[in-house]
Amino acid sequence: MKGKKSILITGGAGFIGSHVVRLFVKNYPKYQIFNLDSLTYAGNLENLKDIENESNYNFLKADITNESEINFLFKKHQFEGVIHLAAESHVDRSIDDPLAFVKTNVIGTMNLLNAFRNLWKDSYKNKLFYHISTDEVYGTLGETGLFTETTPYDPNSPYSASKASSDHFVRAYGETYGLPYVISNCSNNYGQNQFPEKLIPLFINNIIQNKSLPVYGDGNFTRDWLYVKDHAIAIDLIFHKGKLFDTYNIGGFNEWKNIDLVKLLCNQMDDKLNRPEGTSEKLITFVEDRPGHDLRYAIDASKINKELGWEPSVTFQEGLSITIDWYLENNKWLNHVTSGVYQDYYKKQYH
Repeated sequence: MKGKKSILITGGAGFIGSHVVRLFVKNYPKYQIFNLDSLTYAGNLENLKDIENESNYNFLKADITNESEINFLFKKHQFEGVIHLAAESHVDRSIDDPLAFVKTNVIGTMNLLNAFRNLWKDSYKNKLFYHISTDEVYGTLGETGLFTETTPYDPNSPYSASKASSDHFVRAYGETYGLPYVISNCSNNYGQNQFPEKLIPLFINNIIQNKSLPVYGDGNFTRDWLYVKDHAIAIDLIFHKGKLFDTYNIGGFNEWKNIDLVKLLCNQMDDKLNRPEGTSEKLITFVEDRPGHDLRYAIDASKINKELGWEPSVTFQEGLSITIDWYLENNKWLNHVTSGVYQDYYKKQYH
């Protein structure tokens, strides 16, 4: 460990976080990577089985809402860079329990900011706090227009309000204390290892089991979709080359109405499962819309493209096909997640 730069990645056992952890562990042997995760339902260490024995990887089971624990870990490991992904992220859950989102997304972020500031306040040279957020902080769009980095915040759900608050605190610490930060706001992610409460893995699993596919309202809600591995590459670029005290929007240039996405998914699943065309579409059921459902999100990602040279590596059709193949080939992972067995992995491997 001596001489290696200590990088903290929070939420690294989660969906996006596990891809970021893997990328950094494999590509940057000069870093000592610390994956901090409290292992709530969305944290799954099976996502990182392939790199858990690497010499530059360390797992820390800790909760960002625990101020004293976070302060202790910062002092012990002297984290020089923070990539903050840990968050409660499911909108439906935020409607049921908004306070949980405030605790993790706002108070948790504050604890990290304070620990970082207290540790490095005498010299921020070569230090960075990278906060990862969502396009949902911008609210909703009409039929036209795109979210840019200067779009005013207008969150409509408890989840997006909590993320907007954490974004504001990060910027405030930059302005007030000179804390070096960068922020990125991403669109909907999809890909391997996503917890099956989200639309794409949920529907893949339901189609496999011939269960209904519940679509909110009329299905005409539009989202921009970003392949998770492309997002991880963007995070890498921003961490190493992004401009301090700045914001980058990351999107897939890839808008789909929910109903059109579901039909594409059904068609690909029928093909891969050798089922007659139209079989899976029969499983679609329209259900009552959720409260505060934003009509349309769409990101203008031209800034990160022009400044850092980033662009998506796959089309949505390609990325979706790769994603479906992964879930079909990793039935054991899916069974462990849906049954809850995955939650025993930490006890087996680390005790």
